[in-house]
Amino acid sequence: MTKTKIQPTRLPSKVRNIVIVLGDQLDAGSSALQDFDTTHDVVWMAEVAEESTHVWSAKQRIAVFLSAMRHFAQDLQTQGLPLVYTRLDDADNRGTLALQLNACIAQLKPAGLVLTAPGDWRVLHGLRAVATEHKLPLDVRDDTHFFSTVREFAAHAKGRKQLRLEYWYRELRHKHNILMEGKDPVGGQWNFDADNRESFGKTGPQNVPPPTRCAPDSITQDVIALVNAKFASHPGTLTNFGWPVARAQALIALQEFITQRLPLFGQFEDAMWSGEAWLYHSHLSCAMNLKLLNPREVVQAAEDAYHAGTAPLAAVEGFIRQILGWREYVRGIYWMQMPEYVGLNALDAQADLPGWYWTGNTDMACLKDAITQTLEHGYAHHIQRLMVTGLYALLLGVKPQAVHAWYLSVYVDAVEWVELPNTLGMSQFGDGGLMASKPYVASGKYIQRMSNHCKACKYDPTLSTGAQACPYTTLYWDFLNRHEVMLKKNPRMAMQLKNLARLDAQAREAISAQATAHRQAQLPLAQPT
Repeated sequence: MTKTKIQPTRLPSKVRNIVIVLGDQLDAGSSALQDFDTTHDVVWMAEVAEESTHVWSAKQRIAVFLSAMRHFAQDLQTQGLPLVYTRLDDADNRGTLALQLNACIAQLKPAGLVLTAPGDWRVLHGLRAVATEHKLPLDVRDDTHFFSTVREFAAHAKGRKQLRLEYWYRELRHKHNILMEGKDPVGGQWNFDADNRESFGKTGPQNVPPPTRCAPDSITQDVIALVNAKFASHPGTLTNFGWPVARAQALIALQEFITQRLPLFGQFEDAMWSGEAWLYHSHLSCAMNLKLLNPREVVQAAEDAYHAGTAPLAAVEGFIRQILGWREYVRGIYWMQMPEYVGLNALDAQADLPGWYWTGNTDMACLKDAITQTLEHGYAHHIQRLMVTGLYALLLGVKPQAVHAWYLSVYVDAVEWVELPNTLGMSQFGDGGLMASKPYVASGKYIQRMSNHCKACKYDPTLSTGAQACPYTTLYWDFLNRHEVMLKKNPRMAMQLKNLARLDAQAREAISAQATAHRQAQLPLAQPT
């Protein structure tokens, strides 16, 4: 194997600032680099084992971060920026960001540290502790990659009894003049959800354009070999690795989505089909979360497609809402609520995560397909996450922190600011409704309606008891029964509770017994370490 090197650079004799660049801040225009002085400043980057082991990170996720970091470091060197870069396999690698930064500070003796705000509360406070230990000023700058600041979201939230995406989304549409005609939304309405909920029908998806996949270059090949060697026991595989890891690749991925898949994205954004991982989704969240793409250019490209007549409004609005609305919303909630947020468990869910979440070895067809795909590619689209893997864990009663650790581990786009609220809040209702207006629960009939999974499954989504009963359907009714008192306080659950009321005591007891038996059948439930 040819080992690509990031060559040492000439460092200033007297260092003004060590500019810290983290693995999800790969943006040459980041705030930390705005006033960089090549004669007095040094960029610091480090690959450390802790960032792959504080949760049991899957191989796809580790490889994406390491390869993207090495490509970005190479770009910085091409631009002539002094750089201190520690590789994972360097002999002097100390294993954590804090220890590695300590060593660099001891060597260079800078006057200060500069950092774009991280996407992880743990990392931010770890780096602050290093600065405090060395009595150095730490200049934490806004992440200008986003449309809004954390302070703007806090101002929006102030005085509101409830936080809801829709109001924040409309505020940002107005402020940034996106899909607007004066003060009104283009098309006369803010939300086209009703047009974006179709299934593929019996024929399935037809002529789906292929996803953008990038053949591993020498840098990525080295990373793949390193990950396979150092993290051999970690979940997943790198056999089909093909994620964009450089800005030029990410721009190609954006363009191909806009021209090839955006026109049908909205119509089929909630649909699933066995063996079809990619469908009409963008697959751009990884590149955006690494900062290889700016959300402004992504939103602009989608809006331009609408105005050019190449993509319908419902698809464009639905896609833009995911970025301008939901992405900004979850970030605001994360930074407003941390660090207490990560410990919330409003439903008092205490079960362990089934061990087969790390292998895909289950006889439930929808879960087997979603988890196998996740481990192979580090990817699943939002309905697979919310209404397959997430829904099952919610209905089973898995502790939300265990679900959070799994999502953070396995998905290439997982950075805690976006993953934690989506998992603990939206998916698991662990925050009791702070983020989402109701628990997103459904029986197996939802999966039957939106996919072909049930056709080849041994379980019947119409049955809640008996040998062929779908675990989703059994656990759905059991969930409503167990949490009925709490759910009665939520008007959005009225119809589902009305249906529950039709079940007599005998039916409820039978469902409860079947749910208990199903939970016991999932043992052992221990999560690998």
